[in-house]
Formats: sequence, structure tokens, C-alpha cells
Amino acid sequence: MIKLKNVSKYYYKDGVIAAGFTKVNLELNLGEFVVITGESGSGKSTLLNVISGLDTYEDGEMYINGKETSHYTEEDYLLYRRKYVSNIFQNFNLVNSYTVYENIELAMLMNGKTHVKKDVLAIIDKIGLKKYRHTVVSKLSGGQKQRVAIGRALANDTPIIVADEPTGSLDSKSSSAILKLLHDISAEKLVIVVTHNKKEIEQYATRLIKMNDGKILENRLITPINLDNKIKENKIKDITLKNKIRLSIRNAFNIPIKFILMLAIYLLITITLIINYSSIKMAEYEELNYAYNNYFTNTDNLRIIIKKSDDRQILSDDFQKIEQISHIASITKNDFLTDINLNIHNDNIYLDGLIAKEKIVQVDKGRLPTNDNEIVILGHPDNWYLSELESDILAQNFRNDEMNIDNIKVVGIVYTYDNLYNVRFVLANNLEEIFLNYAKTIYNDTKIKLDKTTLYTDFSIIPTSLINKGEVVIGDSLRGYCPNLNCINNIIQINTSNIYEERESKLTIKNILTKENAQQLLNIEYGNYYNPIFINTSDYNELLGNDIYQSSIYVDEIKNLDEVNKNLEDLGYETLVMRKSLFNEAETVKQITNILKLIISIILIITLFFISYFIMKIIYKARNSYYTTIRTLGGTKKNCVSILMGELLFLASFTYLLFVIFTSLVNKDIISYPYLKNIIHYINIADYLLVYLILLLLSILMAYRYGRKIFQKSIIKTYGERL
Repeated sequence: MIKLKNVSKYYYKDGVIAAGFTKVNLELNLGEFVVITGESGSGKSTLLNVISGLDTYEDGEMYINGKETSHYTEEDYLLYRRKYVSNIFQNFNLVNSYTVYENIELAMLMNGKTHVKKDVLAIIDKIGLKKYRHTVVSKLSGGQKQRVAIGRALANDTPIIVADEPTGSLDSKSSSAILKLLHDISAEKLVIVVTHNKKEIEQYATRLIKMNDGKILENRLITPINLDNKIKENKIKDITLKNKIRLSIRNAFNIPIKFILMLAIYLLITITLIINYSSIKMAEYEELNYAYNNYFTNTDNLRIIIKKSDDRQILSDDFQKIEQISHIASITKNDFLTDINLNIHNDNIYLDGLIAKEKIVQVDKGRLPTNDNEIVILGHPDNWYLSELESDILAQNFRNDEMNIDNIKVVGIVYTYDNLYNVRFVLANNLEEIFLNYAKTIYNDTKIKLDKTTLYTDFSIIPTSLINKGEVVIGDSLRGYCPNLNCINNIIQINTSNIYEERESKLTIKNILTKENAQQLLNIEYGNYYNPIFINTSDYNELLGNDIYQSSIYVDEIKNLDEVNKNLEDLGYETLVMRKSLFNEAETVKQITNILKLIISIILIITLFFISYFIMKIIYKARNSYYTTIRTLGGTKKNCVSILMGELLFLASFTYLLFVIFTSLVNKDIISYPYLKNIIHYINIADYLLVYLILLLLSILMAYRYGRKIFQKSIIKTYGERL
């Protein structure tokens, strides 16, 4: 039973108080078909809104089953509507983008029901719209829409149904059908209808109420009802997570233009975040070009140096396991050459740089090497030597003084975007072997004893095939270490050692190199070497050793560096990631720069949030009525925010998935987009995840902010039905 005792409703606007209705006394029971009539402005719709809990009252008391409601809060009224009242509006207030089925289903989903198909179809059949069940509501006639509104009220399954001018915008035929339908469902419910047309509805009324100027002029019981006066409350449950997800995904797609616009917004956010984050990573990468390591010359950002934790050799079986690791671009097994700065020169040109790890298959200028003394140069196209002296470089011979090689020929040039000033060299196998041995002498600590006397002077050990195995030729400058200056047939002991191993060779001095015999003995010019010791090439190789204790692994992309390093560690190797072992003298400036980058990133994210929220608010303005409909169905603020949040999170995830798929195709060159490929080059999986989390966070914040906005206005204000 609903009872109103001296209930009054007032409106306050601009300091003026207006009465909606005053001192209303009324009792309504189950089974009644109550008709409230009156002229416009008489207060009938306001009375209906108070009874239905869409609006509050100021004076008196309204009872539901004998319980007072004057103390009700917004949450209490929400619960009251869920338990007792379903609304039918003159303007229908349906979800126009939903089908007939979906509109009726919505009421059941909001009440926590899950398996509803059978019940929904039964209601659609009852309201006579079976063949329109999959039709979008916006395409229905007015009478059909009102039937859907009635069907939604039936789906809500509350004991009270209130209808405000349900036939106000319908033709006479449709009006008659709607009123009959309402009358039919009033047998076990309390149906309250507000209308200004008493004549068309009077035949159905069990109680007739007439209002004027906010007061009840007539309250006439036409047909007594003998049903139980106690109104049974609707058994309700809160909406389930499954139903929230279902509605969220439905809302994401049901309005194509909204879906496209939101997709564009999220794509803009994603691209902006990726570009910003990639720019930061790129800047960090570029900063490393100015950093250095005190022990390693080759500071390639893709380089990882490995050795076994017990300092044992790295064998061929070990390399086979390493090669199984994903994202490895190349392996320099014996990396002595990696950190050697090689120089070649002639009378006009001087070039220096590192020895390249790449195996080239084509050149930009010249040709590939075919002979052992031929090399290819890799360098920046803006390097002065390569750009201005290109033809001279390819036409002349060069020499290297350290190894006394004077017939080096540059046959090809490959343009890369490495360091502008330095070049790198790709050597033929023979030259590479020569320089590898030279590199070994640098990394080995070499000690020489001549007739039991240790040489504490600088010297050079030079391999040659013109000396027999087990013999050496020493320079005349070392004669003073021999007894009586006689070195012939004396034993020279050479010891080499490094952090991994020690080696020793005892060789016989066969001859002394002088100015007179240099050409005859070794076919060289005397004076090009300082304290030289010439030994057989085979002895030289044995002395320096061919065992591998340290290698360099090169990763395909920066973003895979940590993953490859972790896999190498899992195989039992000690690793040194070159990128993380560099020193930058401008470290303080770098730290300040990083702080500024962080601040700029935060500002960017905040700016993106407000711009996105502003655009989203415009797009979703037309959706206010949707969430107000949810409220009329008993949806809480939490429900509305959850559904909206689910929709935004789905749109964010869907957009991001499309972006990731697209970038993957770009990265694999299936789609050609050089700019994007360059951007994502610096982004790894963790970075992608971070951007995705930021996207989700922005979605959650937008949902909460918009959710609060929805509940700032009452249902009546949102619908524009303050009467």
C-alpha cells in the first residue's frame, strides 16, 4: 500500500518558491488502475514523480507498506525504485541504439539475472512485438516504442507501474491499444497513469483522481479492489560482473559513429604516448654515443660480452646453444678484434675505426672483396673522406704500420648511419687473421727473457713465414742483452699470459737483423720496427693461442637486450651489457634532463587526459539519457561507472590491440611505414605494457570523472521533465 499524508512538493529557483503540489492525502492499493487527470501545470506529473521516487518531497509523509520515506537519501530512493516501481514515460526514454530485445533485456540484466532469453521473448510476445524483436528501437513507430517501454516495465517485475502521459504523442488507435495493455497488466499490480485526456482512459479506471493548481479536487473510487493491500517488494540482486561486461561490449559497438570517434581518440592517445616514450628512449640511446667505457673501445649498444663463470673455454657446443637464443643478430666468437682501433693510411688519406662484425653481401660503391688484402669500409654518407675522396679511396693502396702491411686495398664502401667521423672496416679472412693475432698481443701480457735476462724495454713480436719453426730473428738493438753481444743460437723465452691462461715458448735465435741484411733475410726495410722479434707464424699462433674464453653477442634490437641477457645468464654465463656499463661525463646534466623528461611526460599524460575527457564528454553527451535510464532501472552510481569503465577499457584494449598488430606488420616490413618503424625500434615489450597501462589508467579516470558528472543532476533534470 502507498499512503500520502499531507505531502507537499516545492521548487526553488532564483529565490522564488513554487509549489508542485500541496497537502496531498492519498491511499493506493494493489490491483488498482489509477488515473490522475488535470490541466497542464496542475501538479499531476510532479505527484507521479514523487510516488515513483524520481523526485523528493518537502512536507508530510509518504508511506510504503506503512514505512516512512521522508528520511530517504538518494541511495534509499534508488533501492525503493528497484524494489517497487517501474516507469513508463511519455517520451519513452528507451535506448534508441538497442533493439526491442535488448531494451527489455536491459531491465533484467540490471537486476542481476543471467539466463533471460526465454523471459524476454515471453514479454515481447505479450506486448505484440515478436516480429520486431531484433529491430532497433529508433526505427519503430511511437506506439511500438511505448509497447517496448511497457515491456521493459514488465521485465523489471515491480508491483507498481507509473505511466506519465503514455499516449500523449500517439494516435487514437495506438493510444487505445496501449491503454488496454496497461489495464490488462493492472490485475495484480498497482498501475498509476497520468493523462490530460480523461475521456480516452476513463473506461479502464478503478480510481479517478483530478488535480488542479497542486491540489486534489476529486478522488473517486470507481471499482473497489479486494486484493491484499500489502505491496510485495521485488526480489532483486545487484548486476553481475558478467552482465556489466556484456553491456560494456554492447555499448562499445552499438553506435558506429561513437565507436569510430572513440577509436580515433584512443589511437591518438596511443600514438602520442608511443612517440613521446620512443623519443625519450631515442634520446637516451643518442646520449650513449657520447659515453665511453675505460676498458672497451667498441661501445655498441647492442653488444653483450660473455664469459663462463669458472673461466673455462667456450666450446663449439656452447656456441650451438647460444645460437638457439632468439633475437641474436650475430656472435663474435673470439672478440679480441672487437675493441681494436685499426688505422690505414697512405700519403694523402688517414682512416681509423673499429673492425666491423657484419658480414656484408652488397656494397653501395665499388665491389665485394675477392682477394686476401682487400677490405670494405662502412661509414656515414656525410663523412668528409667518404663523400669528398670516394674515388681516391677506391683507387689507392693503404698500409698499416703495426703489422707492416703495405698493400691493403679498399674495394668497396657501404654507407651506414653510424658515427659521423669514424669508419669501420670489413676485412678479408686473411687480413682478419693477421689483425686478430695482433689484437691478441695487446690483450696478453708478454714477457721475454734473453739468456735468462728479462727485457724491460719495448719490443714488437712480428710473425713471418720466412723463418723456420722454433727459430727467431731479433733486431740489432737487442744485441746488448746477449753475452759478449753474441746472440746467435741463444735461447729466447717468450711468456704470454692473460686473465684466462698462460703460455710459454723457447725459441733459438737464428740471426740478427741489421740494415745490411734486412732486405735479404725478411724482405723488409730496416728501421720500420722498434726492437723487433720476428718469429715463425705457426709459433706466433701457438704462443697467442686459439682458445676462446670471451665472446661478444650482438642483439637484433635494443628492446630485446634484457631478454637476451637473461637467457645468456640462464645458460650460466657472466655477462656485461655494454649499454649499461658506459660512463657519461655529463651525468649530472643527464640526471637533470631525465627529471625534466619525467615532468614533461607527466604533463603530457595529464593534458591527454583532459583533452580526451573533454572530447569524450561531447561524444557521450547524447549518452546521458542512457545512464539516466540505468538509474531509473535502479542502477547505482557504482553500476553506471562500472559499465562505462568497462566500455572505455574495452575500447582502449581494442584500439591498442589494433595498434600492436599494425606495428607488428610494419616491423616485419609487411606494411611499409619507415617513420613508425623507426619509432618502435626503441620500444620493447615492457615499454608497450607501460603505455597500455597508462591507457587503461586514463580510461578509469575518465569513467570516474564522467560518472560523477552523470549523478550531479537528478533523473528529472536529465530527462528534462521538471513540470
